[in-house]
Amino acid sequence: MLPEQNHFIPPIPGIQEINPLTSDTIWELRKLPKRLLVLGGGPIGSELAQSFARLGSQVTQVEMAPRLLIREDTDVSDTVLSRFREEGIDVRLEHIGKAFIIENGEKILITDYKTQSIKIPFDEVLCAIGRSANVTGYGLEELGVKLTARKTIETNPFQETNYPNIYAVGDVAGPYQFTHTAAHQAWYAAVNALLRPFKKFRTDYSVIPWSTFTDPEVARVGLNEQEAKEQNIPFEVVNYNIGDLDRAIADGEAHGFVKVLTKPGKDKILGVTIVGEHAGDLLAEFVLAMKYGLGLNKILSTIHIYPTMAEANKYVAGEWKRKHAPEYLYSWLDRFHAWRRG
Repeated sequence: MLPEQNHFIPPIPGIQEINPLTSDTIWELRKLPKRLLVLGGGPIGSELAQSFARLGSQVTQVEMAPRLLIREDTDVSDTVLSRFREEGIDVRLEHIGKAFIIENGEKILITDYKTQSIKIPFDEVLCAIGRSANVTGYGLEELGVKLTARKTIETNPFQETNYPNIYAVGDVAGPYQFTHTAAHQAWYAAVNALLRPFKKFRTDYSVIPWSTFTDPEVARVGLNEQEAKEQNIPFEVVNYNIGDLDRAIADGEAHGFVKVLTKPGKDKILGVTIVGEHAGDLLAEFVLAMKYGLGLNKILSTIHIYPTMAEANKYVAGEWKRKHAPEYLYSWLDRFHAWRRG
């Protein structure tokens, strides 16, 4: 059995007196909180904030960063924030929690916001600002299984620990905290355990997708703009507005976008971000393309059923093609057809 996770509870004075909930314990609630305070603007905090708001709670979401989903590009954060505020979620950005107090029987979070001290009353608080592996109490210390500086189990590229007959996968091993990457690692661990000592396979992390299940949904694989800039990787950007897609219009979901980063002048895909209905499902085509080195030209030449959301992938490839069309060829064709018309 894999060790469970520890949820990070911020060291804000008074927090233990108000019994904070986590993404594990919130499911034990049997009564909808009238006022729910969510600490954290990452994927889990955002997913649960919107869920409880739609169930009927008055939700206040507090994030110390200047925007939600800080790992995503600004246009992604802005799109999700706009929807949250439309739905009545009170999103407090750049608020730093200073203390929890109980005043006249009411639970209150005191935050610093710029030069102000703000009081935020609530009934229940959800802490969704990070998780760490729980690797104590399972005999790892007694066995001498090595840990990393991040307190995860140290594994080699084959998912082996420092004992070659002990394997670790999932959040306890890292580096990703996704169910699908845990399953991906488990396949390699199982095959390597069965075939040792004759054959071993390195876990392939070359193309890792993920999705945040807010509405609109956010899905990504590879680089986004902010990461490419941080890593000084040259790139071009092409966008397609899902609001123009017939299926999205018919379904009443005409919002969002597909954004693709490519190598300058090439159709090689460096990363894709999709915001909109079924974004995680739409991303699969790009995951496959990146995994096997297929460029946007291949996606453009592939037939997509009309009308489906998947056509957005073909259309963004078409946008790239238009941007890279050879102007000299168009000019020659104009003259040729003018000649044919006489």
